[in-house]
Amino acid sequence: MIKAIFFDIDGTLLSFKTHEVPKSTQQAFKLLKEKDIKVFVSTGRSFNQLGHIRYLDFDGYITFNGGYCVTKEHQVIYKNNISQKDIRSLLDYAKQHKGLTFSFMSEQEISLNQVTPEVLRMYQQVNVPTPPLRDYEKDFDLDSVMQVNVFISPEEETQFMENVMPSSVASRWTPIFADINPMGQSKKIGIDVFLNHYNIPLEETMSFGDGGNDITMLAHTRIGIAMGNANPEVKEIADYITDSVDDDGIWNALKHFNVI
Repeated sequence: MIKAIFFDIDGTLLSFKTHEVPKSTQQAFKLLKEKDIKVFVSTGRSFNQLGHIRYLDFDGYITFNGGYCVTKEHQVIYKNNISQKDIRSLLDYAKQHKGLTFSFMSEQEISLNQVTPEVLRMYQQVNVPTPPLRDYEKDFDLDSVMQVNVFISPEEETQFMENVMPSSVASRWTPIFADINPMGQSKKIGIDVFLNHYNIPLEETMSFGDGGNDITMLAHTRIGIAMGNANPEVKEIADYITDSVDDDGIWNALKHFNVI
């Protein structure tokens, strides 16, 4: 019996086309709550970026790809920061590579070092306001950073991580940028935090995702479901491939497995 389900946001709960949660998914959540099945967000977004979906009445929030876990009562039960050594290395690298664009994400804020047309398009795609600019060399707590988004291509990623941020790990749901978190951090960690908090067995879990940063999550839960619009590498590891977010993928999968 499924007792907990973990959902990615962009491309899973939220449509890239409408920027809304499909009505079928909203109805599915009502049925899940009636059956006392716990539902959790599992995202690379920050906790402060989730106001537009909290009406779905989540039991908890896995944010920063597992680095910041918050209960529905807003109790922080887990947090993990990127090493200051890696942050300083990134800033030193950026001084030599003026074209590098990145954002720092902390418990309190999200900010950018610079804005480019590509960056503007990306934030428009996910319907999120473009973060403000920050001079990270002035009045900024480098020890507070829990996630970095670096706007590099997949081809640049391996060398960048080895040379610039070796104590961190990269994942991505888009070719535009990489999510960078502390080494060993992933949505899998966040799942275990909440399963321990609510005393739920791993065997009674399910997850939905579409991007590369969802792979550890889908592989970890008992049933990992890839959306029809998911990246090919996500579909390869999934236990089941449902329809796209715009074609009632979550509803259809929950019906397929007799969860609702």
